[in-house]
Amino acid sequence: MSKPIDLNNGISLIDIYDLGLPKRTGSYVIHDEELTVVETSASPSVPYLLEGLKQLGLKPEDIRHIIVTHIHLDHAGGVGLFLESCPNATVHVHPRGKRHLADPSKLIQGARAVYGEKFDKLFDPIVPVPEERLQEHEDGSQLTLKDRELTFYDSPGHAKHHFSIHESKSNSIFTGDTIGVYYPDLLEFDEELVLPSTSPNQFDPEAMLDSLSRIERLEVDAINFGHFGQSTTPELVYKQMREWLPRFLEVSEAALVEQKSADLEEQTEAVKSALFKLVSDHLDQLGVPHEHKVYQFINMDVDVCALGIVDYIAKVKS
Repeated sequence: MSKPIDLNNGISLIDIYDLGLPKRTGSYVIHDEELTVVETSASPSVPYLLEGLKQLGLKPEDIRHIIVTHIHLDHAGGVGLFLESCPNATVHVHPRGKRHLADPSKLIQGARAVYGEKFDKLFDPIVPVPEERLQEHEDGSQLTLKDRELTFYDSPGHAKHHFSIHESKSNSIFTGDTIGVYYPDLLEFDEELVLPSTSPNQFDPEAMLDSLSRIERLEVDAINFGHFGQSTTPELVYKQMREWLPRFLEVSEAALVEQKSADLEEQTEAVKSALFKLVSDHLDQLGVPHEHKVYQFINMDVDVCALGIVDYIAKVKS
């Protein structure tokens, strides 16, 4: 596995090889007397997280805080398993997500319905977090560490159980999926690409843009994405989100008009194709070859985005 990345100000990024892929999902380590980890990904990523900590010279029993931005399994599915190695840690979670970490039965049921036979390989095991080791954070609440302060901001749009966390020493923010997915492999083409993450079933574009505006008002110096890495050009991130999100909706609505008599599966496939063409046309303009590794991520992401947009449009029209 790759070495942890030093992001300065006592923050490191560990690549935890979600889905077995490099630069897909990351865990952030805040080096403080009260050692803190942000995001764990799914359980198959936990060995990579533990190895990353070892490479940093850190012991899991020294971790005091584990934070998950939201409870989607690619961010929090492994928190219960990871907690078994962290006897002195508390798990910090959005109020809407707390009960699902204590009793993940609904998360498991929902994921099995979507992923079927792939579930075990992707997510198993999903271990409950003991109630007494969970701490929820309301909007604006703070966690004071030894030499920095973490402030939790409710940030819906991607999910209602999502918060973003401002870190005072670096003046950066951990945004999970709220303001998009970052594709560091495109930096070789001098492109910082950020695309919206519109996954089902709580996607809300207006709430997403409201969350973006709220983060923008914090005037942070860097954005730490769940997928994957850090951008030190926040204004570019905000600009891209405001450009891509309406375009995602526009091409999706057009695709659905053409497929209005089709079933749900065909409608979703049509939206996925429209989103893929929109993004691939942009990458063509940058000179990114179609066999480039970034397309592995683009394919997965537009697939999930299509599901969320079709679900959202159906709700709006109902």
